[in-house]
Amino acid sequence: MSSKTKISRRAFATGAAGVAVAFPMVNFGAFALNADTPREYSTRAVDLVKQSMVIDMLAPLNLGADSDFVIQPISDQMRSEFLNSGINAWHAATGVGGPDAYTDVLAYLARWQGFAGRNSDLFALIGTMDDLERAKADGRIGIIMGLQNSEHFRTPDDVKSFYELGQRCSQLTYNSQNRIGSGSTEREDGGISDFGVEIIKAMNDVGMLVDVSHSGDQTTLDATALSSVPIAYTHSNCRAISGHPRAKTDEAITALGKNGGVMGITGVRNFVSNTEPTNVTHMVDHIDHVVNLIGMEHVGIGSDADLHGYDDMPPEKNARLRSHYKESYAFRDKIDTDGFDHPMKMFDLTEELIRRDYTDAHIQAILGGNFQRLLRNTWK
Repeated sequence: MSSKTKISRRAFATGAAGVAVAFPMVNFGAFALNADTPREYSTRAVDLVKQSMVIDMLAPLNLGADSDFVIQPISDQMRSEFLNSGINAWHAATGVGGPDAYTDVLAYLARWQGFAGRNSDLFALIGTMDDLERAKADGRIGIIMGLQNSEHFRTPDDVKSFYELGQRCSQLTYNSQNRIGSGSTEREDGGISDFGVEIIKAMNDVGMLVDVSHSGDQTTLDATALSSVPIAYTHSNCRAISGHPRAKTDEAITALGKNGGVMGITGVRNFVSNTEPTNVTHMVDHIDHVVNLIGMEHVGIGSDADLHGYDDMPPEKNARLRSHYKESYAFRDKIDTDGFDHPMKMFDLTEELIRRDYTDAHIQAILGGNFQRLLRNTWK
């Protein structure tokens, strides 16, 4: 196909709900990557995704997975979708809490590391950045094991134990209060506790990435100030845009910049915009906001979804998921953002970054380069 041929981008410019997104033509030459999708992408977007280390810093491998999924051979279709997604690294993390958190997390790590091991021709477990770079070179998908809660840390010594078991990132709190600090939906936020100070120090010492995506405002600020090394908001958007309590304030984003950390932007619809339509252009508004506040080197992607997103989950599992959250989450009919709700979503995101005149180097940093630097400097 001629690189000077103008191609219609109607398929790309229409979200899953049929809502048209107003894109001017920004590239010449477009083609469908594979038979799994009718979408067409520009040569520049395809090349950028292929050349980048694409890291999704919050990406469950399968949102609707049951106990049978992890022990069954992965389907040819899912294998193809993983490989064609362009995502080189998935931070597979979930929220585990309650009185049995310690044993439940042991089971979680065993279950998903076993899944990756049984499909080692497709997946590679990641302990260092060298592991991830080798996986990309081999054409395999890197799996970073993490947790979205830290209730399994009974003592600071447990941090080292779980690091040795493969955990590389831990979110200090989920939405509620725990021994470490407060979650984003608590009525009051008491900040990081004395125990939390010890946990953060232990995480810094062993090289486990500190994450506060779901933490309350004061807990977020405390953790950012207390950590002796850069931390992450792996999947959290800007409150100045969406107004959502789970999103981060400008004060918190500014503090993260001073800390040297990286913020991953998520495609969860109610975190992206409080109005309709909500599409990938609104998601990139959050990237713009972080860049304008603290600079290009502090923003990445943490989709908070699997290949297909929440809206494709079985209805009963979708309803069960929604029931676990407070009304302040303000879920709407759809949870996913239009244009960022399918296996090729990173290509749609890249097209919008191109449209906004981001340079190739900047796009590669956003797609994963910034998290690549952070993880290389954090893990030991």
